[in-house]
Amino acid sequence: MRRASPLDVYEQLHAHHGDQRWWPAESPFEMMIGAILTQNTRWENVEMAISNLKKANMLNPESMLSCEPEQLEELIHPTGFFRQKAKRLIEFSRFFTAHGGTEGLKRWPTKALRARLLTINGIGPETADSILLYAFDKMVFVVDAYTKRIFSRLGMIKASMNYEEIQNYFIQRLPGLPQLYQEYHALIVQQGKCNCSAKPRCDDCPLFELCSSAAETDRLSEL
Repeated sequence: MRRASPLDVYEQLHAHHGDQRWWPAESPFEMMIGAILTQNTRWENVEMAISNLKKANMLNPESMLSCEPEQLEELIHPTGFFRQKAKRLIEFSRFFTAHGGTEGLKRWPTKALRARLLTINGIGPETADSILLYAFDKMVFVVDAYTKRIFSRLGMIKASMNYEEIQNYFIQRLPGLPQLYQEYHALIVQQGKCNCSAKPRCDDCPLFELCSSAAETDRLSEL
């Protein structure tokens, strides 16, 4: 079995799953709200909450800042942890408005904006990097649980590596193109859902020939 590179994996995933066209949102602000809401829940639940916010004309920072928290909690209830998330949305909306909205924040250097996002309650590295990548086209690679699972099974990273180590692994080996990072992250999520779940489905996996874990399982089954 040949040693794969991150670009090899990207090409295999793209050929199998096709264009993902992430992040599904009508505006950068909607994308950012979705990134906060998707924590600890499925995307289908976020879609319900986003739909609720749109119907109530609440998918804008002014409305979130002027509404009663209980109203916001009810609208985002499908995502779970709705009281915590309502507080986070209000705090984020306050930050977003105070710094000139999308256009104002877009002018910030990547490192400075990332550092400031991480000071907002409830925004960790994955959420901050998702906002940077998808809302502002900043050159950051988003790492999630699927990334760690898939690439440790492939034998390309160690399961003990932390977020920054995994992120640097990809940045050092990929062209610096935000659009590539966006599509790659989306493909990783799709692969995690379709094949590389906690209990992997290897039979029709597009990465089977590149995967050291699958090769070892296949070898043991022949003994």
